[in-house]
Amino acid sequence: MHSHKNHPYHLVDVSPWPLLGALSAMITMVGLIKWFHMYEINLFIIGSINTMMIMYQWWRDIVREGTFQGLHTYTVTMGLRWGMILFITSEVFFFISFFWGFFHSSLSPNIELGMMWPPKGISPFNPMQIPLLNTLILLTSGLTVTWAHHSLIENNYTQTTQSLMLTVILGVYFSILQGYEYIEAPFCISDAIYGSSFYMATGFHGIHVIIGTSFLLICLIRHIKNHFSSIHHFGFEAAAWYWHFVDVVWLFLYISIYWWGS
Repeated sequence: MHSHKNHPYHLVDVSPWPLLGALSAMITMVGLIKWFHMYEINLFIIGSINTMMIMYQWWRDIVREGTFQGLHTYTVTMGLRWGMILFITSEVFFFISFFWGFFHSSLSPNIELGMMWPPKGISPFNPMQIPLLNTLILLTSGLTVTWAHHSLIENNYTQTTQSLMLTVILGVYFSILQGYEYIEAPFCISDAIYGSSFYMATGFHGIHVIIGTSFLLICLIRHIKNHFSSIHHFGFEAAAWYWHFVDVVWLFLYISIYWWGS
């Protein structure tokens, strides 16, 4: 059917993944609520495994369409680019809401907070320790992902592999350090508005780092399998854009919550 079309658009085939993906996301969410209220993680694990299986199969289908069937024409990739730009824009506004809440509470702390910030009894993190190291890690990973992009454009297979691998390692290192920071934290999410603001903002950023690291890991695997060329690699570009976004959000988090807010 595709050989006879007289337009540059990609009319996708019927796929079970959107419906199954939505159902497995719902199971994961219900499992998370069950875990929080009943301290049972089983449903959350089932939902997560389901979601990951569907993600793998859905991505596999998109790789087939874009890389092997040649269905991602210039017009289609422009649509994908705009989709990614609008998605990142929505993510920017998502984080703006957390910063809005943080500054609303911290710039004029009310009587319930003792009219001081951080609230009495909260001992915040030293911004010169793990948070500063994490800032350096993410800034370095921004450099390595840009190095990977330029190497890919120049058809330098080895340097693309090395730099992408470095970026993934730095992403994993960041997540380990943030996990360690959470374990050692002197306050929890229920410790006043400070705890809520801190864990919501840094926690969602941490989830975005894990997603970005997974995105880059998939790109590394695809690069090793020779899916990308110097002129056809939007999958990697999207991952790089997302990673730079995660980078910039962390800089704002570090300056406002860790450094100024402490």
